[in-house]
Amino acid sequence: MAHIPFSKSVSARLRDSVFVVVIDNPPVNALSADVRSGLMAALDHVASLDAATGIVLTGAGSTFIGGADIKEFGKPSVEPMLPEVIERIEAFGKPVVAAVNGAALGGGCEVALACHGRIVGEKASFGLPEVKLGIVPGAGGTQRLPRLIGLVAAIDLIGSGRAVKTGEAVALGLADGIATDPVGAAIALAHEFTGKPLRRTGVICVPPAEDPAAVSAAEAKVLAKSRGQSAPAEAIRLVKATGELDLRQGLAEERATFLRLRDSSESAALRHIFFAERAAGKVEGLDKASSRKIETVAVVGTGLMGSGIAVSALTSGHRVIALEQTPEAAASGKARIAETLDKSVRSGRLTAGGRDDCLARLQTTAEAKDLVKADLVIEAVFDDLTVKTDLFRRLDGIVRADAILATNTSYLNPDAIAAATADPSRVVGLHFFSPANVMRLVEVVDCAKTAPEVLASALAFVKGLGKLPVVCGVTEGFIGNSIFSAYRREAEFMLEDGALPQEIDAALEAYGFPMGIFAVNDMAGLEIAWARRKRQAATRDPAARYVEIADRLCEAGRLGHKSGRGWYAYPDGKRTIDPEVTAVIEAARAAKNIASRSFTPAEIMSRLLKAMVDEGTALLADGVAARPGDIDVVMINGYGFPAHRGGPMFAAEQNKDQPHA
Repeated sequence: MAHIPFSKSVSARLRDSVFVVVIDNPPVNALSADVRSGLMAALDHVASLDAATGIVLTGAGSTFIGGADIKEFGKPSVEPMLPEVIERIEAFGKPVVAAVNGAALGGGCEVALACHGRIVGEKASFGLPEVKLGIVPGAGGTQRLPRLIGLVAAIDLIGSGRAVKTGEAVALGLADGIATDPVGAAIALAHEFTGKPLRRTGVICVPPAEDPAAVSAAEAKVLAKSRGQSAPAEAIRLVKATGELDLRQGLAEERATFLRLRDSSESAALRHIFFAERAAGKVEGLDKASSRKIETVAVVGTGLMGSGIAVSALTSGHRVIALEQTPEAAASGKARIAETLDKSVRSGRLTAGGRDDCLARLQTTAEAKDLVKADLVIEAVFDDLTVKTDLFRRLDGIVRADAILATNTSYLNPDAIAAATADPSRVVGLHFFSPANVMRLVEVVDCAKTAPEVLASALAFVKGLGKLPVVCGVTEGFIGNSIFSAYRREAEFMLEDGALPQEIDAALEAYGFPMGIFAVNDMAGLEIAWARRKRQAATRDPAARYVEIADRLCEAGRLGHKSGRGWYAYPDGKRTIDPEVTAVIEAARAAKNIASRSFTPAEIMSRLLKAMVDEGTALLADGVAARPGDIDVVMINGYGFPAHRGGPMFAAEQNKDQPHA
């Protein structure tokens, strides 16, 4: 039988008496109104066709169904709605089998759950990531998934929003089998189901034998990571209700919860970040610039940052040349990279074979001439202007003329570093965040003379690493460290004015930060910022307010967690309030005749947020940041700003009439 179109993006062909229905809505086969209406039309057609004994549902390309259509976000609903389509699939009188050829995410996973069987390809995955947008699954995910895999696993998957790949999906009971030809295997399964009672997920009883302690532990694990978000807790409540409510009641409660959360400030914030992350790597007019192919990456320096960058490049398929000053340092760097890869194997993020492939593509050397093979050279040496300019001057005469040179500086002026080369147009900033093999964020610094094709190549490289690039201009600290410095200064002003480190940290953590700013400073070490302050002392505006408390701590040898003392004491490694720090703070106030006052958590957050927003506004005015959303993306992905607040710029806009909200 010929190919039959049911809508612009849904078509079918009869194969061995089974209708193979294909969703073809690039790039991710999203569940648009056209897809939904096409699926309903296909179901109507097969129901009326005696020659068709069942349906196999699959996706075109490498994706099954990637979820909702983001172009419909915030727009009026268009019939048929997804719950209606899914209920029709589950209640269908002939077998419907999903041939999950790739990602089945969100509504795509819910469609697969409603099918009577599921065959997965080798690259399939299942996930219900709705909590990451501040909502819960709205088309039966919270009610059907526990019936298939039990409460503990469902709480984990739905509460965290994580996806599972083929092997885990089969082990959990999400899939009936794995096949290199999932469509062919799904047709065979549909034939097997013909004439037998169909397995309708919604009528399965939730497995009753689960240990209540295990359910509680799964719940606690999810909630511990949610840091004040509502959606994970609501998702868990709905999952647990499957043991008490029938499907109809559960679906009604799920839908009501979905609609309520969809209209919440939390969901608005998370949707803002979703779209801001998609926009962050885009530069007006840059789409006309061609990017260079980057196969071999050189990393100069193999400390914590350099080895992390090397691992990111290796696990993304690049060849890596790691340069150190001596053969002994090069050997240590290789061992550090190998150990990081081994950790990835132990955690399951990398296979042993994958690690071996990475090491086969790694060359460590103390000979700078070996960098001549590199398409991109990234320096990750000590953050000192003389050190970096001397290095770039030396590299300029060694690497190929078409190689890109990238500096990983955190605070220094990359234009000054680029000026040390004969061709500054090939220099770009790539500010990775530590540990570079884990952190998604990379600030891509468009220097004064960076060529468009160099910027385009840097962006393509960062995206190829699976990371999140944000383009910014040149200023001290770029976007993230500029704002971090501004709000750290404000925190120190409040110390002088009467607050204590633990009070400021508690306010930040209650707001949703994973750690307060003084705890973060202790974790990073106080000596780096101290050295920078000493370098800046000669040029500091004498009229500007300056707080010496951190300097006094450093002078006393309180350099943070690694020294056992910083803003806090760390007996046995545990963070503890230290009266000695309070004494230093009180002495600093007394020296300036500052009358101490108390601060509420709301006042603390109001001042810190204002400092962030004022600095962000200045960065926008100076063209360092292109969009407010770029600032929000940086602060969330690099500095722990709670995603469900949307970032400082979004939060300020939402709460401009409620400064303490």
